[in-house]
Parts: sequence; structure tokens; C-alpha cells
Amino acid sequence: PSGAARLLADVGDIRRFADRNRFASCNGTAPLDASSGDQQRHRLSRAGNRRINRTLHIMAVVQLRNRTEGRAYFDTKKAAGKTSMEAMRALKRRLSNVVYTRMLADQQQRRQAADPGGHSGTTLQPSVTDLTPDIGPSDKPLPGPATTQPKPALRAVS
Repeated sequence: PSGAARLLADVGDIRRFADRNRFASCNGTAPLDASSGDQQRHRLSRAGNRRINRTLHIMAVVQLRNRTEGRAYFDTKKAAGKTSMEAMRALKRRLSNVVYTRMLADQQQRRQAADPGGHSGTTLQPSVTDLTPDIGPSDKPLPGPATTQPKPALRAVS
């Protein structure tokens, strides 16, 4: 729950990212080319939102601890000759893509379920009943008339 809250708070409106590649670049899971000569390599970016990156890292570690699709993906990358760090980078990028796709689908679903006008809580009926406010007398009862009978005199105490 705290990871989901962190993603929602830091990402905000997922539509601000044009595609999943921009989202990955923002959260630091887009690979950077670190090739040299004939050796083709990519490394993990240190740029981007570190809080989102940490959340994705925790997600990846949890995926590796259990028999999940993420663990199978990691094992496939390792079997293909990637190092553990490269396989972890690839898993984090894949999780970034999953988060982007899920958040985009959730936002589109919320937008379709929204009331008229595109905002939750809106209606087609105006909330104001009359343009001019009623300036009539108050609905509270006024105090009664003053009594005309004299008050009894107080006796002196000796």
C-alpha cells in the first residue's frame, strides 16, 4: 500500500507522459547506453525520480523472492547471459511498463465513469436555484413585546 501511495503521489496525472518510454526516463529505469567498442551494454540510469525508482526496486525484489512472472523473466534474462544487475535493470524497466499501463488504464476507466463534465460529483442541474438571493426577513422568531407590568420591588434584607 505504501508503494502504491508513493507512485500515485509522485506520478500524479499519468497522461503527462507521452508514452511508457518517457515514464521510464522520468523514474530512472530507462537504460543508458554504456557500450564500448564491440561490447554492447546498457546500465541503469541514476537520473529521474529516486522515490519512484526505489518503489520499483522494492517491487522487483519482492518479485524475485517469490515464484512470479517477474522471477521467471529475471531467470530468462540470466539464462540469456545477462549479469544479475543487468537482469534486475530489465525487470525494473518491465515493472515500470506494467505500472504505466495499469495507471493509464485506471485513469481512462475513471474518466469514463465520471459524471457529466468529466469531473466526479458534477451534474447537469445547476446548483443555484435563483440568480438573486432572497433578502427577506429571517426565519427566526423575533423576541416578544416588552412586558408593561412593573417588576416587584425587592425587599431590603436586614
